Amino acid sequence: MPTLTKLFTMEEASEHNTKDDCWVVIDGKVYDVSSYLDEHPGGDDVLLGVTGQDATDEFEDAGHSKSARELMEKFFIGELDTTSSSIPELEIVKKAGKDIPQKLMEVTKQYWFVPVAAVGISVVVGFLYTRKK
Repeated sequence: MPTLTKLFTMEEASEHNTKDDCWVVIDGKVYDVSSYLDEHPGGDDVLLGVTGQDATDEFEDAGHSKSARELMEKFFIGELDTTSSSIPELEIVKKAGKDIPQKLMEVTKQYWFVPVAAVGISVVVGFLYTRKK
């Protein structure tokens, strides 16, 4: 029977970013390392520097041993919820919605003369250049 784990969003994990309440996310798993800060071989500053965020890269870069990886299970409290959007939708996009193509057409109609003027000037300069020779 599969083990059910609690799911946390990255936003929830980021709220736990103090010495008394220290969570880190490593490989999609959430760990409460508050009680381990004083025992960490690299010092508590290492953990506090990545608390409340995804520390996968930092963990892998440190080259932790197999025993360190096994010890992590003691602090495991849940998994990262990957179904929720980690990037919130911008208010501008929500407000604009389906009006974007219509607004683009209006702007295009309003400024049509810019490319036409550039082509016209290029033709006149080219004609004057060929007449001089």
